[in-house]
Amino acid sequence: MQINHPGRQVASDMPGVVWGPSDIGVSLGRHSGRFGRPTAMTPRQIEETVTRYAVTARRAEEAGFDGVEVHAAHGYLLSQFLSPLVNKRTDRWGGSLENRARMLLDIVRAVRASVSPSFAVAVKLNSADFQRGGFDADDARQVIGMLEPLGVDLVELSGGSYESPAMTGRSTDTRTQAREAYFLDLAEDLVGTSPLPLMLTGGITKRATAERVLDSGVAVIGMGTALAVTPDLPDRWHRSREADRPMRPVNWSDKALASAASMAQVRHQMRRLARGRRTRFGTSPTSPSCPNAASSAVPCAATAPG
Repeated sequence: MQINHPGRQVASDMPGVVWGPSDIGVSLGRHSGRFGRPTAMTPRQIEETVTRYAVTARRAEEAGFDGVEVHAAHGYLLSQFLSPLVNKRTDRWGGSLENRARMLLDIVRAVRASVSPSFAVAVKLNSADFQRGGFDADDARQVIGMLEPLGVDLVELSGGSYESPAMTGRSTDTRTQAREAYFLDLAEDLVGTSPLPLMLTGGITKRATAERVLDSGVAVIGMGTALAVTPDLPDRWHRSREADRPMRPVNWSDKALASAASMAQVRHQMRRLARGRRTRFGTSPTSPSCPNAASSAVPCAATAPG
């Protein structure tokens, strides 16, 4: 079970208070107003949130899950605390990387202490935020080192946020464009020094790509979109087959809108599968059959892929 808090990446029309490490809102140009304005969390709110992560993990184990993954990527709350662009705190949760990582590390300690030793605990971490002055690969390397003594079993590498949606292949950074395995270059830099097994997700749809990722030293392949479109893809690979066709790409010039529309397409395919239907490759994100797409694309992307 992946456990997460969205922080400031919450639609403005949702009830309640929007939290963040600081009162800095999501900056998406004309789409910025679609997100709520965050209030900086108090120390007590941070500590209570740490406790809630631990409670969630314990309940996941009681429910029969084999493990949890703490989501600290894609611009959600823990990723916001890690980012020097979003975290402008001057207390023990801001400033240095050690302070910015404190909430994540406290959560991992609390989770590990709340579950049995055989229960898996993983962390999803950005290999980079793909924003100038943001969390970068060197920061990721240091955070992985901080996680190693805390009983973490696996670190999943991804990247980006709603402001720079590299997780859907739409970052302005050339390292994620025009190829599969968006974050492989960064993962190859990290795998040589990582004391923990690494998982790589993001844009893996072909067997040759998966094999190249494994050959780099990455321990586990992560796939989301590819399985939403072709749920039997691993079985096909065993039989030397590939997917019949990929999901129809969204090539709009507005990267934020295109990323949100792509995620809406994935959710639409997953809903079809949940109802026992086959995937529909030609569905357009502007089609009435793809809910929450064109008219409210940014808010509908409440959960990033993977």
